Amino acid sequence: MAVLLQIRDAVKSFGDQKLLDEASATIYDGVKVGFVGRNGAGKSTLLKALLAEEELDSGEIIRNPKLRVGYLRQHDPFLPGENALQFLMRDSGQPDWKCGEVAGEFEIKGAYLEGPISALSGGWQTRVKLAALLLHEPNLLLLDEPTNFLDLRTQILLEHFLKHFEEACLIVSHDRAFLGATCTQTLDLTRGKLTLYPGPIEDYLQYRDDRREHDERANAAVVAKQKQLQKFIDKNKARASTATRAKSKEKQLEKLQTVDIAADEPTPNMRAPIVTPRQGPAVRCMELAIGYGDYAVAKGINLEIDHGQRAAIVGDNGQGKTTLLRTIVDSLPPVSGEVRWGYGCEIGVYAQHVYSSLPPDQTVLEYLDRVAKPGTTTQEVLAGAGALLFRGGHVKKKVSVLSGGERARLCMAGLLLGTYNVLILDEPGNHLDVETVESLTSALLNYKGTVIFTSHDRHFMKNVATSVIEVRDGSARNYGGDYDAYVYAVNKEIEQGERELAAARKKLAGPPVEKLGKVAKPAVVKDERALRKEMTNLERTIAKLDQQKKDLNAQLLQSTDPKKALKLHEELTTVTEQLSNSEDRWCEIQADLEGWDV
Repeated sequence: MAVLLQIRDAVKSFGDQKLLDEASATIYDGVKVGFVGRNGAGKSTLLKALLAEEELDSGEIIRNPKLRVGYLRQHDPFLPGENALQFLMRDSGQPDWKCGEVAGEFEIKGAYLEGPISALSGGWQTRVKLAALLLHEPNLLLLDEPTNFLDLRTQILLEHFLKHFEEACLIVSHDRAFLGATCTQTLDLTRGKLTLYPGPIEDYLQYRDDRREHDERANAAVVAKQKQLQKFIDKNKARASTATRAKSKEKQLEKLQTVDIAADEPTPNMRAPIVTPRQGPAVRCMELAIGYGDYAVAKGINLEIDHGQRAAIVGDNGQGKTTLLRTIVDSLPPVSGEVRWGYGCEIGVYAQHVYSSLPPDQTVLEYLDRVAKPGTTTQEVLAGAGALLFRGGHVKKKVSVLSGGERARLCMAGLLLGTYNVLILDEPGNHLDVETVESLTSALLNYKGTVIFTSHDRHFMKNVATSVIEVRDGSARNYGGDYDAYVYAVNKEIEQGERELAAARKKLAGPPVEKLGKVAKPAVVKDERALRKEMTNLERTIAKLDQQKKDLNAQLLQSTDPKKALKLHEELTTVTEQLSNSEDRWCEIQADLEGWDV
């Protein structure tokens, strides 16, 4: 296995903070590595050093002469008025058919391929950038938080791409589900040191906890032994008869050393508002149409969310998830229909843009004191600030000097200091590191109020959601299954699309051709009549399965019973797979028959 990159004794400091402290690691050909560490640990700095965009203070990075790095660019590399196909051809120098073929792997087709890139959402533009990476044929991909702002479908498409990508990857991400699905090794950056673990993220986290527990037990045993030896020495060193033994014990004591265990880094400790549990509907949407002006993004929405539910709103980017949330909280007027809240609902909102609209001249303490519920003492405000890691002098910092992650934490602290019995959270995990998201998860699980939220973090969604609302194809409905069932369904849709693409390519390729241009005869000549008979039977089967699929879809849309909906979903999955297999076989027979007609 060839070495692609070697980091040797890397040192890098910014002011008094040492990000890399004689850090070393080796990246091998064909290995996918998940790169983890706390916010501000220095992961992005190391990536810049690997790309030769940042110089180390000391140490070296040794690159294989055959190294070809592909880096997922965060800025927009597109020209004004350019479409995706034009960009891919310009960026890669590849012909249009090759660019279209690679774009198809990310479902970039039709208007998405040939329409202006400026009209595409951020998630679709990321798909275009990924297709561009693949066209350059790199043997090492560097991806820095690739799942940020990507919807579930695009995340899964990226996972499928990485699973089939045979070259090496180094992926920075806080998304444990994504890293677990794509990476076989884990690189950790903590206190300037790099640790490369030969296993996936969950195994590494377990190893880290087990190792710490082992070291703590070993240290406790060493300390106990030290005390025992010291007691013997103190008692016997003055006696002539036992002085020699005491001297021996002193030598033993000198050899006993404890293992250095780094102190835990501070972690957030969020506490949700204490509210009285309520019964019945919290909010109803009746014949609701959402959108902008007279344009409806989705319509005919009839939803009911009960008190105590934690409802996750899911769907592809651009389908209207945030528009639905904004309409529910009345920050956006409905196109038509009505949103009706239950009696006594106090609504707290965390929106994607909130952290950027904080008053810049206020300090952390001044802001929290202003937004806290009436009667909150200064001590309670300080406790709320401390729970989100604003401690000591940090509470006197102006909002204007806070980082994006600190502003997000400040908004969350203000929200949790209120008395809200309904929380509306739009992408709460953005700009929060994994430890802060874990703390938020625990707080919401203990919360007795109602939560309506969107998120691209699958680990967070899976643990928090008790119900799922899907926004899709111009409407919104209660999804029959849980979040795992929804992820499974999206995965199957993508797999079906990949099978259809493979079948279409096979059909376009036609039968194998000999050097003289004639059709190669099969090794075993099939009976044409038998094939045509099989084809006729397949057409009947396809028609039958297609009708079954339509009927099951209709039943699933009308179902309100979760158990029945899950059963219908399983039946639909089976029928869809049978239909796909039948269509693939039909394409194979068609190709054979066309080959004979040449």
